[in-house]
Amino acid sequence: MIPLGYLIAKAFDLEGTALVENLFRWRNANLFLNTLLLTVGVLIVDILLATPAAWLTTHSDLRGKRIFSVLCALPLAIPGYVMAYALLALGGNNGIFAALFGKSIPRLSGYWGALIALSFYTSPYLFLNLRSALLGLDPNLEESARSLGCRQFGVFIHVILPQLRPAFYAAGLLICLHVLGDFGVVSLMRYETFSYALYIEYNIYTPSAHNYAAWLALILLAFTGCLLYLETRLLSKTVLHRAGHGTSRHRTLIPLHRWKRAGYLYLSLLFIATVGIPAGTVFLWVFRGFEVSALNGVLEALVGSVGIAVPSAVGCAVFAVPFAYIGVRYSSRFSNTLARIPYIIYAIPPLAFALSIIFFLGSRDTIIVLISACILHFLAEATGPVRSSLYQASPHLEEAARSLGCSPIQAFFRTLFPLLTRGMLTATALVFLATMKELPLTFLLRPPEYETLAVNVWDYTGEAMFAQAAPYAFVILIFSALFISPLIHKDEA
Repeated sequence: MIPLGYLIAKAFDLEGTALVENLFRWRNANLFLNTLLLTVGVLIVDILLATPAAWLTTHSDLRGKRIFSVLCALPLAIPGYVMAYALLALGGNNGIFAALFGKSIPRLSGYWGALIALSFYTSPYLFLNLRSALLGLDPNLEESARSLGCRQFGVFIHVILPQLRPAFYAAGLLICLHVLGDFGVVSLMRYETFSYALYIEYNIYTPSAHNYAAWLALILLAFTGCLLYLETRLLSKTVLHRAGHGTSRHRTLIPLHRWKRAGYLYLSLLFIATVGIPAGTVFLWVFRGFEVSALNGVLEALVGSVGIAVPSAVGCAVFAVPFAYIGVRYSSRFSNTLARIPYIIYAIPPLAFALSIIFFLGSRDTIIVLISACILHFLAEATGPVRSSLYQASPHLEEAARSLGCSPIQAFFRTLFPLLTRGMLTATALVFLATMKELPLTFLLRPPEYETLAVNVWDYTGEAMFAQAAPYAFVILIFSALFISPLIHKDEA
């Protein structure tokens, strides 16, 4: 409640006339329309990109699915502003495309530039949630549908797709909240949204500008409240676990036959678009004037980033379990409200969130404050995968354990907790990758002289020193890939 109290105090620190002017500006309507169009567009593109990739890497007979799974998750390791700059650097007369092929293409900017950059950047949120849910499906359901005459497309539409609703809702909500809170991509693409306007107002060092910024943040929170209510209504009375008895069998992979080449082509093109282009841009930065002296601070920044990312990821995966549990097992208005608290925190713009912590604590000299802020902010990213796993776990398992003499805690850890491991691993990967490249919280709450990879990338790119930023961006990409690879392997176990 601390950040929310800070925003309310700032917003109402005005006289009556000024208060009305801040709330009923025409600019607010334009910002709302721009933000809504961008959010809906990113959701549609992400669904088109991530759904086929998740199915191909779990249900098809393609080889190298584990490698493709890692590659499809890698865009989360790339900072959003690096993705935006890579797309900007492609076009124009002096762009990378013109340098390589001798022909220039239009430079992306505005709505379409922000749409493409954010879609490439956020598609792994949906991919990882869908992949975790697909791996947790009961293969007997699909085999029963096929035995009743359903073709593969009908099995996907009538059996698989309804089982993926919690994953779609959880990832969709995360994507919406990320689009609402992003300022790096929209500022580079020059597309005005609430977050962009909020960032501009906070950089104006006047009380009236900060009051208006607080109102923008509260409008964003109201928008988020509507999304949370919609998700709650969609998930009400959802039952996805097995109703009867039986044992699950190993999944039969679907042979693609003549469509196998198309599957490989799709996954390869998706990797090139979401990872190859920004990674190639980073390599070009390296070859255009990189100096060895720039490597001096890379190791220190890597240690600093890992020191924040590891405890934040583990903490979020652990704390997400009770929020998901009360929302699924004890569904009511009160419990649903409690279960949505992480999303309300996530909806608060990171800049306002960090400033509120500084305002109330008056100090940022300890790394514990930064780690705690990251856990609170990224808890929503961990809740979705855990909740999806919980929806697929039958409550009869705990009831059977209780009838055999187990206490509630023993029943949970012996029967339910092993089934949540896949979702918790996905949650750990999401938060780790998000924290490795997190900028606003780290920039404002880090102790003096504390270096991270993301802060160095932002500092150098802000000064157009792209060669110096290259090693930091490259280490974020490589180290995150090494971290997520074993998690993908365990997720398939």
